[in-house]
Amino acid sequence: MSQLTSKELSAIEDQLSVEQNLVAKFKTYASQVTDPQLKSKCEQVAAKHQAHFDRLYSQLS
Repeated sequence: MSQLTSKELSAIEDQLSVEQNLVAKFKTYASQVTDPQLKSKCEQVAAKHQAHFDRLYSQLS
C-alpha cells in the first residue's frame, strides 16, 4: 500500500471520529428505547458504523 498523504490521513481520522460518535449514539439510543424492533434497528445501525470504523482503522495499519 502506498503512503497516505497528510490530507488523506486527516480525512480518515475525521471520519473515524464521526463513526465512533455514531456508534456511541446508536448504542445509547438502543439502551433507551423500549420498542424491541426499534432497539434492534438501533443495534444494527451501531454495528454497521462499527464495521465502518473498523474498516477505516485497518487502513492506518
